[in-house]
Amino acid sequence: MNFVHKVKLILQDKNLKNRIIFVLGALIVFRLLASIPIPGVNLERLNDFFSNNQFLGLLNIFSGGGLSNLSIVMLGVSPYITASIIMQLATMMFPKLKQMYHEEGEAGRKKFSQYSRLLTVPLAFVQGFGFLKLLQGQGAVGSMGNFELFTNIAVIMAGSIFLVWIGELISEYGIGNGVSLLIFAGIVAGLPTAISQLYFGFEVSQIPLLLGFLAVAVIIILGIVIVTEAERPIPINYAKRIRGTKVYGGISTYLPLRVNQAGVIPIIFAMSILLFPQMILNFLVGTSNQILKFISDFILGILSNSWVYAVLYFILVFLFTYFYTAVTFDPEAISTNLKKSGAFIPGIRPGQSTSEYLAKVLTRITLVGALFLGAVAVLPLIMRAITGIASLAIGGTALLIVVSVVLDLIKKIDAQISMREY
Repeated sequence: MNFVHKVKLILQDKNLKNRIIFVLGALIVFRLLASIPIPGVNLERLNDFFSNNQFLGLLNIFSGGGLSNLSIVMLGVSPYITASIIMQLATMMFPKLKQMYHEEGEAGRKKFSQYSRLLTVPLAFVQGFGFLKLLQGQGAVGSMGNFELFTNIAVIMAGSIFLVWIGELISEYGIGNGVSLLIFAGIVAGLPTAISQLYFGFEVSQIPLLLGFLAVAVIIILGIVIVTEAERPIPINYAKRIRGTKVYGGISTYLPLRVNQAGVIPIIFAMSILLFPQMILNFLVGTSNQILKFISDFILGILSNSWVYAVLYFILVFLFTYFYTAVTFDPEAISTNLKKSGAFIPGIRPGQSTSEYLAKVLTRITLVGALFLGAVAVLPLIMRAITGIASLAIGGTALLIVVSVVLDLIKKIDAQISMREY
């Protein structure tokens, strides 16, 4: 199906067209909110502070671009993502939460999501308070009394919760994952500024470096597409069943196991784990307690080393790929469903043997996906350490998120089109 034909089908389908319009409208609302700053912001000082701080540059991407001008949605959806990570980790420690998420169906997942939303509120308070205090110490925000400080924190918390609501509306009434699309919109909104900075600051001597960076970007995009689309088909046969004079089953199909089952989520999780402690440590640097100040300075000094940061980033992406795959894909549940429907894998006994076989195959193919995601995540950091261009580290992470979100969005639009055709 060519591109023109797809566009015609989208325009002819009223429901699909309305979903796309809803997504665009929600993203416009998000960008309008991201342009409204909180009171007392020194924009010149703020821009200088951001340009010299890779940590805040990455967090600006993570917040969907709302942090760069201290907007009322400056935290973006990061408190909700942090809350989701905590809840996902909690399923590994608390059997009741795991049962709620995996065994109680849609009602259990709704309750699980509600707990994540409730946890978002205190996390948004902690992050908002930490940022304002940190930026106050750097002179990017004017001095505030307690009333002004807590009023701004309340506004920032409300903005973050409102974005979570918009993201969920996009997921329900639009197309794609709402949270991912909000981050995507923030990255894309920053492209015109990045291109203009590159154009006006361009020097002829940088042509080889620019060409090299573009070549690497193309290779990364190609690799992301290949690994995201790659899958291992597991053959499935259905046993023949005779009911009266009719024969049911006896067909062969396959179960597709994706190489990158987790998508872009491990990158987002790893960024959150790396950035949240740094925010707390940056805040503690200004404390009067000498022990806390020493510990914060020591850990930040370690994290400021590009190679240490890259190794930690790689390890976290690798581990979260396995973790999220284990949370979202349960071989035991798949095995049980296959057995109930009279299906089996040729040469493998139904039940526990099937579960072990699926887990073994999934572990092997996830290794490829985890290594690739980790390599793609740290490659820009390595290029930054070699070339000294700070924007490469930020641009690489943004590229990874953008490509993955676009691929996911295209696949969901294709699924909607196919459903309408049938």
